Amino acid sequence: MSTVLNIETSTRVCSVALSQDGAVVFEKEDNNGPNHASVLGVYVEEALSFADSHAMPLDAVAVSQGPGSYTGLRIGVSMAKGICYGRNIPLIGIPTLRLLCVPVLLGHDEVEDDALLIPMIDARRMEVYSAVFDRALNTVRPVHADIIDETSYLEYFDERPVYYFGDGAAKCQSVLCHPNAHYIEGVNPLAKNMFPLAELAIAGEQYADVAYFEPFYLKEFVAGTPKKQL
Repeated sequence: MSTVLNIETSTRVCSVALSQDGAVVFEKEDNNGPNHASVLGVYVEEALSFADSHAMPLDAVAVSQGPGSYTGLRIGVSMAKGICYGRNIPLIGIPTLRLLCVPVLLGHDEVEDDALLIPMIDARRMEVYSAVFDRALNTVRPVHADIIDETSYLEYFDERPVYYFGDGAAKCQSVLCHPNAHYIEGVNPLAKNMFPLAELAIAGEQYADVAYFEPFYLKEFVAGTPKKQL
């Protein structure tokens, strides 16, 4: 039996889940963020206490690896690595855009078999982090930072239905208009949806190097200039 601690901090939502053999047995979620620095440690401690009190030794820690919020990813990955070091268990990195596809594939029967999935993470203004997948989660186009305009993704619209979702999708609805363009609301990257990808990684022994693993930021962090105090 595989017991995995799942950690997701790539967006404003902070979530932690404990999964065992393909079922979520504990979960906590904060949608009032970004509060990662204050709530993540509490959620992780509660999850570990639950596992220990139910005699569920952890087999791995899975963490959302990005792209997404620079600070959020750094906090989540640091926490995950600390647990792996402390308990001598392996680390699994879960691509955030691939994670976003899980609730769509599991919970939206209206998505056609030949549809393309384009998860989007908001990167401010009209920029999003996105990738293109088919329903088998094969990569049709790898992760890019896209500036959205009327020509974005035109090459896919005439081929088959295209579904957009994630916190970057809403601002694209007025720009990406086509009969084959569809939008699914309310899809966030959440720890409770990580277990299918974590289980696949365990089956294939696809573990990250705890010492050298870094989040996939996609773009370099640029600090703003502090405002002068009057």
